[in-house]
Amino acid sequence: MDKYDLYTLCVQDPPRYVRFLEAIHGGKPAVLRDDFAGAGAIARAWAKSKSTRRAIAVDADAEPLKHAKHARVTLEVGDVRKSKVAADVITALNFGVCELHTRRALVAYLRNAYKTLKPGGVLVCDLYGGIDAFEQLKSSQDFAGPKGEKVTYTWEQAEADQLTMMARNYIHFRVTQKGKTQTLNRAFSYHWRLWAIPELREAMNDAGFAITQVYDRLGSAIDQDGQLLAEPLRPGEPLDETWVVYVTGRK
Repeated sequence: MDKYDLYTLCVQDPPRYVRFLEAIHGGKPAVLRDDFAGAGAIARAWAKSKSTRRAIAVDADAEPLKHAKHARVTLEVGDVRKSKVAADVITALNFGVCELHTRRALVAYLRNAYKTLKPGGVLVCDLYGGIDAFEQLKSSQDFAGPKGEKVTYTWEQAEADQLTMMARNYIHFRVTQKGKTQTLNRAFSYHWRLWAIPELREAMNDAGFAITQVYDRLGSAIDQDGQLLAEPLRPGEPLDETWVVYVTGRK
């Protein structure tokens, strides 16, 4: 397992994301564009979910995109603010919009997403925050690998400044198998602008999205037709002390 495999194992749940994206869209979306795609796990899961679906994985770094290869996944190395590929669903997950450090850059991305969404399409971005968002901290969790590996995933927030809303974070892994241990310190490094929920929604409005909503859960209830039920937060509903939310804009 390389660092991209470890990331997918410990951080992502691509099939669950696919069902969540279906539920948010509400129709029969066929094309997904996975912006800030990294290794493209969400794009691959989308393409695998139905034979009629295809995905585009977009990232500025060509190295992780090598892991996104699939017959129905197109790879695009470049700036997500310049992608011209139309899609039913566009994702900026794994805190992709936090890579954009200025409001100007954020709005430029959102305008391009709005322009390239098909009618009725939806953009999905995630953010994090809460009482620990500006604390120096480390948290670890253990996972089982596909060949019996014990994988310890550690998230470290090394720096965070409330005056600038900038943070510097790292992901570390420790993999133990058959008595041997491999450590990957700072396997991933991030320098993020921690956008507030109202800031992102206002920027979406300025980019053309008339309807924005916030979800604090990926959904779990299933209806009688086997479809996932995902409900946006209503005004006044509280968030957890430490939260991850999904902010959506609909065209």
